[in-house]
Amino acid sequence: MKCDPKKPYNGLPLLPPKAALETPAVLKKALGAARTLAELKGAGRTIPNQAMLINTITLQEAGASSAIENIITTDDALFKAFSAAETVEDLAVKEVLHYREAVWTGFQAVLKRPLLTTNLFVSLVQTIRKNRAGIRNTPGTTLKNPATGEVVYTPPEGEQILRDKLKNLEDYIHADDGVDPLVKMAVIHYQFEAIHPFSDGNGRTGRIINILYLIQQGLLELPVLYMSRAIIEKKSEYYRLLNKVTRDQAWEPWILFMLAAVERTGQLTRNKIDGIRELLETTLVKAKQTLPRRVYSKELIELLFHQPYTKARYLEEAGIAKRQAASGYLHELEKAGILKSQKIGRERLYLNRKLYVLLAK
Repeated sequence: MKCDPKKPYNGLPLLPPKAALETPAVLKKALGAARTLAELKGAGRTIPNQAMLINTITLQEAGASSAIENIITTDDALFKAFSAAETVEDLAVKEVLHYREAVWTGFQAVLKRPLLTTNLFVSLVQTIRKNRAGIRNTPGTTLKNPATGEVVYTPPEGEQILRDKLKNLEDYIHADDGVDPLVKMAVIHYQFEAIHPFSDGNGRTGRIINILYLIQQGLLELPVLYMSRAIIEKKSEYYRLLNKVTRDQAWEPWILFMLAAVERTGQLTRNKIDGIRELLETTLVKAKQTLPRRVYSKELIELLFHQPYTKARYLEEAGIAKRQAASGYLHELEKAGILKSQKIGRERLYLNRKLYVLLAK
């Protein structure tokens, strides 16, 4: 059924697509992307405490994914808000922190029960939006060109139609059909965005599903693929190719785009992990040489890499020092040039400047 952009696309074809997906070009690109993800998994295992990856890289992914939806904030504002006890007032920062929470919620859910279901998708969007909204049940949702206001796509309407298409998507996700999982990820992402089951938050939810699917398939161990950056860099191409699938069933260009995004961001994330590890090692050496013996410990320095900002309470919670001693330890780290303090409301936060610079690249 041909799609009329101004009418609900209730005829959105069910999965699997009838078109050939695993073309020679696609299989070649999928091989390179899979190799990159294998290298990324190996690099992640070299980090002493993998919480540092989840805390830092997922927060950046949250910021980038939200930026695709024109929810703009800065890395520094995010890192500060994540560490500070002060109530977050900035609405953009709040939304990004909610996205990061949704990534973590989805990750924990898939570890416990490796299934991607409509109920999980609803849970993700409710965490992102901080409301109890579920599957769309009112008409009138359209997607418009932000520059011209022209309607470019009207997703299916009717709660039962949406649920039926989501059930078909679930079946496709879990089918043992022999299709390369990276190729399936691209198909899953298109179909979820085309169904557009929620009144808001579809793009962000869809990008979390990408990561969760790769974890479910064993291609990732942690939700640390910074994939939204590649989409931001080619945002117009991303939307153009989505629309080409809808209009012309042009699957190959879309799948190649998504595979290239996985490969590029996998390489960038691996480089970032390598940089974190190298910086941690040099910081350990410097700290051992400059800090008083009563202050230095490997556990203390590793804690400084869980996220760019730290504070005395983190040291206390980790069992490294009591509150008063923890403040003294952070003061010594600042004297050694490893941290830089700043007052945020009633709190004093300490920035690991070199880690922040590395993450901001």
